Amino acid sequence: MNSRQRLLRRVVMGAGALALSGAVAYVSLRTGPLAPIKVTVSQPVEGRLSPAIFGIGTVEARRSWLIGPTVAGRVLSVRVDVGDAVQAGQLLAEMDPVDLVQRLAALDASLARAGSSQLSAQAQVRDASARRALAAANTRRNQDLAQQNFISAGALEAKLQEQASADAALQAAQANLAGAGQDLARLQAERAALAQQRGNVRLLAPASGVVTSRDAEAGSTVVAGQPVLRLIDPTSLWVKLRVDQGRSAGLATGLAGSIVLRSQPHTPLSGQVARLELLADPVTEERIAQVAFTQMPAHVSVGEMAEVTLQLPATAPALLLPNAAIQRQQGQTGVWRLADDQLEFAPVQLGVQSLDGQVQVLQGLAKDDRVVIYSEKMLQATSRIKVVDALVKPGAKP
Repeated sequence: MNSRQRLLRRVVMGAGALALSGAVAYVSLRTGPLAPIKVTVSQPVEGRLSPAIFGIGTVEARRSWLIGPTVAGRVLSVRVDVGDAVQAGQLLAEMDPVDLVQRLAALDASLARAGSSQLSAQAQVRDASARRALAAANTRRNQDLAQQNFISAGALEAKLQEQASADAALQAAQANLAGAGQDLARLQAERAALAQQRGNVRLLAPASGVVTSRDAEAGSTVVAGQPVLRLIDPTSLWVKLRVDQGRSAGLATGLAGSIVLRSQPHTPLSGQVARLELLADPVTEERIAQVAFTQMPAHVSVGEMAEVTLQLPATAPALLLPNAAIQRQQGQTGVWRLADDQLEFAPVQLGVQSLDGQVQVLQGLAKDDRVVIYSEKMLQATSRIKVVDALVKPGAKP
């Protein structure tokens, strides 16, 4: 190979290397790590927002009861089952009364005896009253005779002593009558208390409702306060709503909203905030509200999940941007704004935001500003960008 051929070969190889370097540089600058970042740009629009509060909750009963004994005992019988509708005062279950019946019979006998004792005391009072009246009459006659010196002073003193004895006997009879009355009252109170205990072993429905749980069977032993049955009022159902504290501004009683039950996803139900709990959940950082149904739905189950959307009043006109445009840089909230095709971070003051991703911009932007909405990568002030209509072409796979 002569020198001319070698020279030609070197020229060809150099041209190839130069072309390859140029291709690599082109690819790097167009599609590689040095390529401009694709962004989509939009301008703020002026309008009103219809903000809303969204949360997840569960269906609960506003009025529910735990039916159980006031003292420990053994369940004698359970007369209703889960799903049964009951009326107020209906017998639901009964505890074993043990010896309450015999104790009531004993107290009845004691009451009868106390009544007889009271009658006897009354008779004694009447007898003592008659004796006292006779003694008083005899004393007056003897006093008259003593004044006329027909009897001695000793005979008069004997009659006075008989009258004093009759007075004392009357007082003793009256005291016995009062004691008999007190004994009778005590026994009546004891019997009333025992009758109350006897009534407590009969578990009655405090109100009309539906049995939701049967927690004990006949023969099982339960302690005081342990429920045998659980009862709810099916007309008092509402949704216990949990809302993120950071998105709960405006939450108040009386707000109207829409309730979507998990079992009826295509049938929104109207509702209203009936109560706002004063205590929030510090663990989940949520506020709790109770949302009542405007009209009680059919075939709803207690414990069912529900999605609740509460509508807030419409806002005043302001500039609106998609929430995706909001960024944080060095502790400031703002947007990336295009000024003469150069990026600059513009701090903004935000207002409320809607559930569809729109947010109010109160300060920091003008209506004709161009703002970056979406970008392929995180942006910086020195980033090279390329404005496109969409980051992903329609129909392209992500």
